[in-house]
Amino acid sequence: MTKNLDKSTTVFIGIALVILFIAAACAGCTSSSQGAKSTAAATTAAPTESILVFAGAGLKAPMEDIAATFTQKYGIGVQYSYGGSGVLITQMNLTHKGDVFIPGSTNEWKTAKTQGLVDSYQLVAYHVPVIVVQKGNPKNIASLKDLAQPGLKVALGDVNATAIGKAGAKMFKKMNITAAVEKNVVTRTPTINELVTIMNAGQADAAILTLDNVNAEKMDMITIPLADNEVLITPIGVTTFTQNSEGATKFVAFVASDEGKAIFGKHGFPLYPDPAYANVQP
Repeated sequence: MTKNLDKSTTVFIGIALVILFIAAACAGCTSSSQGAKSTAAATTAAPTESILVFAGAGLKAPMEDIAATFTQKYGIGVQYSYGGSGVLITQMNLTHKGDVFIPGSTNEWKTAKTQGLVDSYQLVAYHVPVIVVQKGNPKNIASLKDLAQPGLKVALGDVNATAIGKAGAKMFKKMNITAAVEKNVVTRTPTINELVTIMNAGQADAAILTLDNVNAEKMDMITIPLADNEVLITPIGVTTFTQNSEGATKFVAFVASDEGKAIFGKHGFPLYPDPAYANVQP
């Protein structure tokens, strides 16, 4: 009996040693992998400074790419506060912190300027309003006037919070269809991004988005003639209360440069200036 116990004990100890050996080997592999990552990270210097940019929610896609390129080029980190322009202006008023403002249109810029938050700007790209409908256009919508048809479910941006909401309101007013369209409005969103989500989910028959936000796989697009449209121009500039004027000025110059504008073009924005929109005033 004792011999069998001794034999079992020996086998158990042997197995335990093998397990310990394997564990030690695996730990060595993990350590080497982490060490390699640390070495690679060390070759890229961390930004020594950063700026805070207040950016319209509909600009997120190009702005994320711009941040990566800008930081790599200048060694300055970029943090964003995204939202509807109305919300961003409120944030700037409350905190007086941040370095750059880039809203969806010059209308929001003018509002911020009257409140002493910004001064001069540079122009970057166009936000071109379009009508979007569900794939196949089951409601046969062909123009802005069709958004006044009884029984439609229309999604629009908040007039007080979004540039696209203000643009839509102006277009409806010009065509004298404001009251009829309003009867069909099922939601008004605080950002344009939420309008995209609503259309992607099939929760509305139609919405007004901008050209760069159209998801061709989920929705069909109907262009709005320039005579009826309210094309927006995206401005960018330094805040009046920035604590990093040099870094903020570099960022604004980069975004407004050919290299920065090209990133907007990659994400579907017509670039400023464009002869097709020569009559559009800031």
